[in-house]
Amino acid sequence: MSARQETSTATTHRVVILGAGYAGMAAAVQLAARGYRHEGVQVTVVNAQERFTERMRLHMTATGRQLAELSIPEMLEGTRARFVRGWVTAVDADARTVRIDDDRVLHYDTLVYGLGGVADTSAVPGAEDHAYTLSSAQDAELLADRLGRLGIGTVVVAGSGLTGIESAAEIAERHPELNVVLLGRAEPGATMNPKAKAYVQAALDRLGVHVRAGVEVAKVLPDTVELAGGESIAADAVLWTSGTRVSPLAAAAGLAVDNRGRIVTDAALRSVSHPDVYAIGDAAAIRQGYGVMHGTCQGGMPTGVHAALSIDRVLKGKQPKPFRFGYYHTPVSLGRGDAVVQFTRPDDSPRRICLTGRMAVRYKETVTASPWPTYGRMKKMPASGAFWPRGGRFTRVREAR
Repeated sequence: MSARQETSTATTHRVVILGAGYAGMAAAVQLAARGYRHEGVQVTVVNAQERFTERMRLHMTATGRQLAELSIPEMLEGTRARFVRGWVTAVDADARTVRIDDDRVLHYDTLVYGLGGVADTSAVPGAEDHAYTLSSAQDAELLADRLGRLGIGTVVVAGSGLTGIESAAEIAERHPELNVVLLGRAEPGATMNPKAKAYVQAALDRLGVHVRAGVEVAKVLPDTVELAGGESIAADAVLWTSGTRVSPLAAAAGLAVDNRGRIVTDAALRSVSHPDVYAIGDAAAIRQGYGVMHGTCQGGMPTGVHAALSIDRVLKGKQPKPFRFGYYHTPVSLGRGDAVVQFTRPDDSPRRICLTGRMAVRYKETVTASPWPTYGRMKKMPASGAFWPRGGRFTRVREAR
């Protein structure tokens, strides 16, 4: 079947945004809202589904809680952006084309690459075949169905990072009849200050979560998790939250990537090998003074906005500015009625201050609910999205002498 190609006149500058997650939506809304300034700009947003995925709430979806239906096309209504639903199957960075569902080709002059990460189930045998993930709403719903049918049994959550903590707590609270085991190399809350870490561990104890730190999963079987030391843990369901991986499309396209497959960017978030490609969110290896950014919503949305601002500046004949971002918090839910918020320095190291209990719950919910209203405000007032912590001395990248 021959590919259908979309072309435009030579006077139209075609901007294609791949992925409508937290970063991609920020780029799309910000650029679309500014489109009135550039009559010759065509903005196209490509995503596999019309519904916006609230990744920060997927641990809730995994326990059967119903979330709001947030429509990407509806958010883009009234802007110059158009929405294309489909899977990105290939990118040709030299020809400046994107293939959608293998039968459609989009041409671009500027590409914003925001295809985020998914759970990395490739490193451990059996994880791909036998473990559930929270890579999408559909994945979370599959786990919710499984948990709802178990009755009694053991659920193993593999990975003691923030996603693992939130998921274990949510499952234990929602399904007290189940035995929840949280496995990981590090102790839960290891990156927090002592008070916040102790609070996390006490909350997991209260919920009946059995924590096994300092262990590594060697193999996942249909009804068992095998540890590196030879021990086996019976499991009626396994949730894999240990690590993420990005799409191999960027590397296959010939874009310069790091050892994790993320696009290496310059200070303005442009690909170092193909300056007409901007990389944002989890898909980008963005260096700051403290090192390479890790994927979070708090950092992802600013990368999307900055990419849009940079494109806007280039279209007006100006040079894009360097991107700088400093972390400021780590909110973690511990079921529906408890939470902890660890405030951080710009390099993500913990400060002494933290919130716990009901105050932390309100803070966490405000943060979790904020992206969609933020897009709405940016749609009406683009400048409202251009504020985030720049990080001061922590984010300055010193040039090599």
